[in-house]
Amino acid sequence: MVEVFSDEGRINAWLATEVALAKGEARVGVIPQQAADNIAEAARLDNLDLQAMKAEFDKVGFPIMPLVHQLAKACDPESARWVHWGSTTQDIIDTGLVLQMRDGLALLEQDLEALIDALAALAAKHRNTVMAGRTFQQQAAPITFGYKAAVWLDEMLRHQERLDELKKRVLVGQCAGAVGTLATLGQDGLAVQHAMMEELGLAAPAVTWHTARDSWAEMVNWLVLVTSTLGKVATEIATLMRTEVNEVREPYQTGRGASSTLPQKRNPIACPRIIAIAHRMREFSGAQFSAMIQEHERAVGAMPIEWMVIPEAFILASGSLSQSLEILRDLDVDATQMRANLDLCGGLLMAEAVMMGVAPITGRNQAHDLVFAAAGRANDAGKTLREVLVQDEAIMQHISVERLDELLDPANYTGSAGAMVDQVLAKLNAIREGV
Repeated sequence: MVEVFSDEGRINAWLATEVALAKGEARVGVIPQQAADNIAEAARLDNLDLQAMKAEFDKVGFPIMPLVHQLAKACDPESARWVHWGSTTQDIIDTGLVLQMRDGLALLEQDLEALIDALAALAAKHRNTVMAGRTFQQQAAPITFGYKAAVWLDEMLRHQERLDELKKRVLVGQCAGAVGTLATLGQDGLAVQHAMMEELGLAAPAVTWHTARDSWAEMVNWLVLVTSTLGKVATEIATLMRTEVNEVREPYQTGRGASSTLPQKRNPIACPRIIAIAHRMREFSGAQFSAMIQEHERAVGAMPIEWMVIPEAFILASGSLSQSLEILRDLDVDATQMRANLDLCGGLLMAEAVMMGVAPITGRNQAHDLVFAAAGRANDAGKTLREVLVQDEAIMQHISVERLDELLDPANYTGSAGAMVDQVLAKLNAIREGV
């Protein structure tokens, strides 16, 4: 990703745009075909004097004029006359950045697919791995780890769906001239624009988007959405790695997560990076929304915001996906510890299950009051919920001890967790099969 958004990557994208402009104009008959061929042959990074380009940029303040001068020098005199014919700086910068984003998205899609595979594997493997579900950071009722992974998976599938949708709005080129009317190309403007975009494999816009940056805001905010989901997953994993919980762990190799002073430590390493990226990315969202607010047909200060935001956003998103893959492919899931933690509170986790088991007989409200009182006594006396319940005639007159033990088994109270895992995996299979 760093290579895609490097100086060389940026200049190569500009050169590709200039070549497509020349080829499109030749197809329409605006410039000679030989000139377009010569421009395409000359448009190589090693034909440019980058130091001279930088010196001119420092003087001019815009990057495309130095590029055009260098490209013209690399051409024969006749072809040089037709370089950048009828275009403007923003056309080349915008279209070049779209080409970079297309390459960046291809890389992100590879990692997104791999991440979805990793989450699907976790969800399937741990469909029935019972653990404590927690609300407000306290044990609430049983779930399965597969259910938790399926929640993450479904969220990533929605991000994938969003990406498929936004690409048709983002992968659109720019060729419009100074104020966007294509006046420099006369009646051939739209024909040139369509031919140029066909050369690049991009869509042609219905109208110039020099000051319409909503699609790029959508692109940046998609990156923010993805990295926020990954930040949430990393926060969950880091929390479950706590000594007092210890239910999952980042993949371990000797020395990983070592403390400089505490020999026993195996700290989370990838999780902090992913969480930090998520927080950083949210700042880009606001910046890109600011870049949408532009005046007239070309804004004064909006474009430089995008030049800062978009490359870094792609690079950080790539880092977040990479680090997340490292964790999720080999996540250490401790099913034994999960089961042990279910008993930490003496069965109080199963209070709701007992309440719902008694409710059909006594009514929901009375059942709640009875079990609430029993749970309170268990808490106060330091006893298990079962110990208190079997002595509670108001409850035991309605159910047998055997039925009570069924209600107190966490594996019997995961509801539709497994079925929902199956639904998400079926959804993934349908997407993969194109159904």
